[in-house]
Amino acid sequence: MNTLLSYLIEEKQAKRRGGLYHKTQVNLAYTSNRIEGSRLTEEQTRYIFETRTVGFKDEEAIPVDDIIETSNHFVAFDYLLDAIEQPLSNSMIKALHRTLKTGTSDAAKAWFTIGDWKKSPNEVGGSETSLPQNVETGMSQLNDWYAGLSSVDFEKVVEYHYRFEKIHPFQDGNGRVGRLLMFRECLKNNIIPFIIDERYKQFYYRGLKEFAAVKGYLIDTCLAAQDTYTAWVKYFYPDLLKTE
Repeated sequence: MNTLLSYLIEEKQAKRRGGLYHKTQVNLAYTSNRIEGSRLTEEQTRYIFETRTVGFKDEEAIPVDDIIETSNHFVAFDYLLDAIEQPLSNSMIKALHRTLKTGTSDAAKAWFTIGDWKKSPNEVGGSETSLPQNVETGMSQLNDWYAGLSSVDFEKVVEYHYRFEKIHPFQDGNGRVGRLLMFRECLKNNIIPFIIDERYKQFYYRGLKEFAAVKGYLIDTCLAAQDTYTAWVKYFYPDLLKTE
């Protein structure tokens, strides 16, 4: 599976169109932003990635933030690949958030800090999250726990994601940052990554909400999403997953 990472990096550096890197960029940006309320279609997302322009005829107006955050997501995914050898750290996670939110309307709000922890309490799905004064310690403890694992498997990556979302360290953008980190950690640890699309949205939210009681809901949802990405890998690199 290290070969998968090398293939994605190679396709990125070659600026290859129509490959797995291209498909991953478009699909991950589209689905992750769509879950958070973006009105861009998948085709519009692909158009922005391929042309770095906006020109949609006879279609509804799209909020500027949706376009900026989609373009930023492409840059964030590249950063994810470039920094793949770095351990998870508060500074790296903050840099990822800064990349995603730079140039958005949120960046102009005095109370909203891009690339830094939240200043005001927030909730997710009606559930309380860590208070602002506890985020720095909570994130450090989370990253220390993860770094101290003797090995990282699929379930540990999913558990890290749950704990990250439970802290909800940023004012906004937590889901997008968290799902990028989850994709990154799968790649880094020789695990086939996955993308949570709209088919799994409600199961994904349910899994996060009930993870403390029933881990299987979220893990099974992520495994189902992994099946889709596995099919993509088999299509583009049919020899990669063959066993002897």
